[in-house]
Amino acid sequence: MIAKKDYRFWAFAGVATVLFFVLPWLSLSVGNSGDEDTYQIPQGNYVLDFYKSGGKDTACLNFENLKYYGASFDVATAFVNRVFKVDNIHVTRHIFNALFGWLAILFAGLIACRTGGWQAGVMTMVIMFLSPRFLGHACNNPKDIPFAAAIIMGCYFMLRFFEQYPNVKKKTAVFLVLSIALAISIRIGGLILFGYFGVFGLAYLADFYFINRKQKRRNVAGLPGKQVLRLLPYALAICVAGYFAGLVLWPYALQSPISHPLRAFREMSFFSIALGQVFEGFYTMSNNLPWYYTPKYILITIPSAVIFGVTVYLFAGGLKRTNRFTTFMIYFAFIFPVFWIVYTKANVYGGWRHALFAFPPMAVAAGLGFNALTERAKNRYLKMAFTALPFALLVMPAAHIIRNHPYEYVYFNTFAGGIDRAYGYYEMDYYYHSTRAAAEWVKEHARKSGLETGDRITVGSWHQPSVQYFLRHDTAQFRTVFMRWRERSSTDWDYAIFPLTGLTPQIIQSAHFPPSNTVHTIKVDGRPICLILKRTDKSAYRATLLRKKSDDTTLDYEQRRKLFLEAMAEYLHALEVDPYDDFALISLAEMYFYGNNVDLSAHCVNMLVEYCPDENNLNFAARMYEQYARKTNDRKYLEQMVAFRRQMISDFPRIPKYYYNLAIIYANSGNAAAGKKLMDDCMAKNGYVFDAYYYMAYYLAMTGNRNAALDILEKCKVKFPAYAPALQMILTEP
Repeated sequence: MIAKKDYRFWAFAGVATVLFFVLPWLSLSVGNSGDEDTYQIPQGNYVLDFYKSGGKDTACLNFENLKYYGASFDVATAFVNRVFKVDNIHVTRHIFNALFGWLAILFAGLIACRTGGWQAGVMTMVIMFLSPRFLGHACNNPKDIPFAAAIIMGCYFMLRFFEQYPNVKKKTAVFLVLSIALAISIRIGGLILFGYFGVFGLAYLADFYFINRKQKRRNVAGLPGKQVLRLLPYALAICVAGYFAGLVLWPYALQSPISHPLRAFREMSFFSIALGQVFEGFYTMSNNLPWYYTPKYILITIPSAVIFGVTVYLFAGGLKRTNRFTTFMIYFAFIFPVFWIVYTKANVYGGWRHALFAFPPMAVAAGLGFNALTERAKNRYLKMAFTALPFALLVMPAAHIIRNHPYEYVYFNTFAGGIDRAYGYYEMDYYYHSTRAAAEWVKEHARKSGLETGDRITVGSWHQPSVQYFLRHDTAQFRTVFMRWRERSSTDWDYAIFPLTGLTPQIIQSAHFPPSNTVHTIKVDGRPICLILKRTDKSAYRATLLRKKSDDTTLDYEQRRKLFLEAMAEYLHALEVDPYDDFALISLAEMYFYGNNVDLSAHCVNMLVEYCPDENNLNFAARMYEQYARKTNDRKYLEQMVAFRRQMISDFPRIPKYYYNLAIIYANSGNAAAGKKLMDDCMAKNGYVFDAYYYMAYYLAMTGNRNAALDILEKCKVKFPAYAPALQMILTEP
């Protein structure tokens, strides 16, 4: 229970008040998140149009997979922006987002207060605010932060519910309903609060009957009898009310309030879209990440103060008889979500942002841990030391925040070796926040060079929508285009903006990175997280246009040959300007091969691999050497191709397809046993991912072992039910 209002209360109130203003202020300088411009803002407007038209405008039901998400945050901010005719619509969204971050901090602090007193609440709020990952997302993550706020609010009102039971105040019940509704209105995963309520209820009854029975009998008259029987219908009524209230701003769910949310739950539980992620120095698709991806990411990106406090609380008061119920609630609320992600092999990405809702209860445990130390201190000086300990441990995270705002979420703790050790091994600015500063730099510094193909400066980017947003008032001077890193030479642009997301570790760690035409970088702790390139030559772009023309079958042979040679000359000139132009090297390797010059083609391939031996380049090299071997019947090319394939397996052991590619080569050469051994090795290293089963089944089928292949696929259907429809088609093939 919360103690009397002393100076600690005023400290809590003061910190909460300061953060109420500081968080929105910090949010004013952040960039747009990766999903806002492309998905969330359009869907918010579509949902608003749905209600404005009385349900006649159904665009929101057909927009990507956004119909499976609640849209309360997006539609509320869209409404404010429309009513007040806001031009910079992201300011509204980010302020709202920051206020939800503040709510998460406040309610985490209140839970700590109810368990350990006002000082524990202050420590919890400070820990959350000075946790760079959480703070960064609190400024700009309009999906995961509101959801985290709803979940911790739900936990708080559940705690109040059980404290007051059987005489639960109406206010507590109403706010618990609203918390559940808010969570579901953001994403269907809010149903987890139903599970929490049920588990906490069982824990409460167990606590009463087996642990604190005598004490609670004195405080709660009649609880063992009829009052216990009231608990289930009371909780059920709250859950039902919260469920239907959560559907109010979710048009897809309103179409069929039971079946559609259940379908959304299935779709979101087994998310089918795989995104490339840099993890432990490998570029891996999100559906092939190791089981420990989320727990490891949490451990290397939360402040050491959190790890210390969470551990200490278990041994410094958390297991006391009077604290066991609340300790169970708090630890369950952050351990279970991570366990569930691991157990279900959930397709997660972008660090641990999908598990951000597990962080507030983690911070509560940490705050309680430090508070318990101060309470155990025997003298004034030791008490002062323990009081100062969490703040001392938070000095480095605080320094990171001050140095790197608004990119504080790009943070790795001392266990990970900080940014220096993590750079090139883990994702940096995976939410593209840096495109704002990059676009503003371009707007201020970009000048025409004479290379422009139109009357405007062309700005290219992998994440075009946010760049376009920040240049929306300068369309007379700039136009934006979408382009990928590997295609940058073949695209028409004058300036390019590239956050590192999507680049392989080998590119980032290359001695030739960043490229020589980099004119500005956005940095975190001295390491670039976003590059701005200036075009100094368009030879490769002209070459690409010429090569496309040379493929025109309406032209005669001499015309096509002339265009082909002109394209080669332009690519060669591009390499004179930039010897590490990977697109030019790839293009020349192909063109030399088509021109029957295998040696020069191989020379380009070898240069490419020497420059950057990432999986894309190694895969290209292996395919080219396979073609060389077929064309020349020279065994040396076949041996080199096998060497490239082996290097790919060695460097990228988490990609089952690479095992399969080499295994098929062995099988085709009459050594099916060696191929099977290779696939067994793949299963041993990657048995927890869908692709390992899938390619093993394919290999068995290709080598005549159909029954064994069908057996593997049946096991795959059980382990990965989301892929059952696709697998069923394979199973029925003759």
